[in-house]
Amino acid sequence: MPTDIEIARAATLQPIADIAAKAGIPAAALEPYGKFIAKVDTHEIPDFAARPDGKLILVTAINPTPAGEGKTTTTVGLGDGLSRIGKRCMIALREPSLGPCFGVKGGAAGGGYAQIVPMEQINLHFTGDFHAITSAHNLLAALIDNHVYWGNELGIDTRHIAWRRVMDMNDRALRSTVSSLGGASNGFPREDGFDITVASEVMAIFCLATDLDDLEARLGKVVVGRTRDKRPVTAADLKATGAMSVLLKDALMPNLVQTLEGTPAFVHGGPFANIAHGCNSVIATRTALKLADYVVTEAGFGADLGAEKFFDIKCRKAGLKPAAAVIVATVRALKMHGGASKEVLGQEDLATLEAGLANLARHVGNIRKFGVPPIVAINHFTSDTPAEHALIANFCRNHLGVEAVICRHWADGGAGTEELAQRVVALAEGGEADFAPLYPDAMPLWDKLETVAREIYGADGISGDAKVRARFTELEAAGYGHLPVCVAKTQYSFSADPTLRGAPTGHIVPVREVRLSAGAGFVVAICGDIMTMPGLPRVPAAERIHIDEQGRIEGLF
Repeated sequence: MPTDIEIARAATLQPIADIAAKAGIPAAALEPYGKFIAKVDTHEIPDFAARPDGKLILVTAINPTPAGEGKTTTTVGLGDGLSRIGKRCMIALREPSLGPCFGVKGGAAGGGYAQIVPMEQINLHFTGDFHAITSAHNLLAALIDNHVYWGNELGIDTRHIAWRRVMDMNDRALRSTVSSLGGASNGFPREDGFDITVASEVMAIFCLATDLDDLEARLGKVVVGRTRDKRPVTAADLKATGAMSVLLKDALMPNLVQTLEGTPAFVHGGPFANIAHGCNSVIATRTALKLADYVVTEAGFGADLGAEKFFDIKCRKAGLKPAAAVIVATVRALKMHGGASKEVLGQEDLATLEAGLANLARHVGNIRKFGVPPIVAINHFTSDTPAEHALIANFCRNHLGVEAVICRHWADGGAGTEELAQRVVALAEGGEADFAPLYPDAMPLWDKLETVAREIYGADGISGDAKVRARFTELEAAGYGHLPVCVAKTQYSFSADPTLRGAPTGHIVPVREVRLSAGAGFVVAICGDIMTMPGLPRVPAAERIHIDEQGRIEGLF
């Protein structure tokens, strides 16, 4: 079997205008970035707003393990499978961050014969969206310090500036810094720090905005700090929103690419699901829904993070109504949740596999709590055995009341997901979906967070010191109590402890810090040891990435 990158290079890509035509996008709406990538201006699509919406399908997964689950690969494969059975389908994905590309994961454009292409461009600078978001974010940071330097007319309390800087790279040395050293001409020294760009509130705003006017309005609501008498200071107060919007204007148009089989795909926005809300842009999703009968999208990491935020933040804010959810699992990952080590995953072990099914069971139950019908996709590995597949299928059917479908898209592309596609269509058209968020807007913030912890994580509750509790009270008093909560925690467990696999119960979720994202429209609860600026591993993927003698990029996958 050739490698992922060899498969991608051997593919014959269709001109992006042909892909656009397949999706009903006229040439006048395209702003090409080379031969195979284009941004789409929806204002140039005739009768766009009047078109009915297609069916929205979410692809999510069990909690990730080092064994791999293949959620993006399954999303691409399902899109190709729907196309193969004659459905008008589009895919809506997030853009990869350079942090994991050069850190742990390598590329993030699918794999095998279920990829979006051109994968090198998608995984690297693409259309420059992340650079625009980074620049807009850091422009605001520069304006804050500049305002303080030139007399601080707004009276900003420099001890409580909440706007950190960002970069799209894993760099633990920048988590906590001191800025403005070097003398009076460089400003007033203060504690500062960096987050990764995908954790930026500007990224969240970019992904939740419905149009340019909404983007600018949301940017203006960003709270960057407070005065000494505790009045909030916003980006609008600093007159920053116009310039920030200028930097983001072109980036806001969704990016059109294709799968290896020519299914149209939007790849736009990229917040992480463990430290942000983990979904592609509302603009891309809504555009796809106007152009296709079925839109397949994904939310990051396991359903406890990405799917919960997709439902409670993105769908709540954008008025989206998902018709079905696909939960991706692998035999290997379920064995790890059952206690197996990575070294023995290739050996049949039905007892360990059965123990790991508790993780899948909780995710299935959680999806149902939002009124969305689920189906399980077993991403096939060559080491799987028929007995293992039968165990999962019988458990799902007899104990969970859902179907489990074996998928071979990595090896066979869309042909390997035709059965899944047929089942998803039946589920989406069956009328079972009755979507509702987990909690109402009017519920207090602390109770919202505790509801997520109890209902989704299986926890006994949440904890926070006096400072955390006071922050919740302060946000409620300031009029932010109606916002949803966005939990930042480890992706590897339902708990805040990454070593607790399976489906732990009885644990407490510790809240370390609370951040307001007023422009994005949610409150971030940082739990456990999760960092909003990741670090590189001992052996980063960057060490393998290079340009070969033919000028080709190697090591990205």
